[in-house]
Amino acid sequence: MFSASSAQPKVSTAEAFLASLLLLAGGALLTTSPAVGQDKFAGQSPPDTTSAPKISGQISGGAVLAAPRGGLRSNVGTGGGFRLSFQGWTGQNPLLVGVDFGILGYGRTTDQVPFSSTVGPRVPVEVTTSNMVLQTHLSARLQPRSGRFRPYAEGLAGFKYFFTRTRVGETDFDDDHGGGFGEEVASSTNFDDFALSGGLGAGIDIRVYRQSNPAKTLRRVDLHLGVQYLLGQEAEYLAEGDLTDENGNGQLERSEMDVRRSRTTFLQPQFGVTFRLADTD
Repeated sequence: MFSASSAQPKVSTAEAFLASLLLLAGGALLTTSPAVGQDKFAGQSPPDTTSAPKISGQISGGAVLAAPRGGLRSNVGTGGGFRLSFQGWTGQNPLLVGVDFGILGYGRTTDQVPFSSTVGPRVPVEVTTSNMVLQTHLSARLQPRSGRFRPYAEGLAGFKYFFTRTRVGETDFDDDHGGGFGEEVASSTNFDDFALSGGLGAGIDIRVYRQSNPAKTLRRVDLHLGVQYLLGQEAEYLAEGDLTDENGNGQLERSEMDVRRSRTTFLQPQFGVTFRLADTD
């Protein structure tokens, strides 16, 4: 069942919020002096970079803790997942622009049931229902280009996609505990909805490895510590729990599902690594 049409976003509020983020990023780009991003050896003769990779940016990824806030906190528990971001430098400014992806889980239930009423318990399968959130945001980040410690502040604007998906898999009898996923038999998205999203983030990248050869694409590796506070519009989603066909008609109807509605704000601490690509200190 797809319920995106049921959500009524508050367009005026979202437009004002997203416009403020864009103005913030534009102001940072116009007011930041190019000299801030110069290397500490700028006074010396520039090195020969004819063989250096034609790329300037960074990739960051790692684990995320998702703590719901506001009305969302009353309906779902703390979840977690993974994130991945791709960012590029804008000229010699300490400004990065890019895209940030995240996949979060806030609930999961697993049951072992007969494959069919005819076969009975002789062929069991596992039915797992997962409550997930897919996040995609454009980002603008202010961060020093050089130094062992590189703190940052960022603004983000994008969307959240809430979905509940059920998967049927063969029981793995080799599992020591008598229940693991084998090959997938079937799957279905039971419920989903979208919400506009945006917010702020801050953190620090701490250098743990540095490559001095300018011909190498990977120039440094940093330990990444950060946090994001991502506001979200109202959306509908399912709380964690079993999905049951109560009226026995072979379909999951809205009245049989635990549908919740609220704003979709998360506080997201992060831990991971950042790979700096070329053009580094």
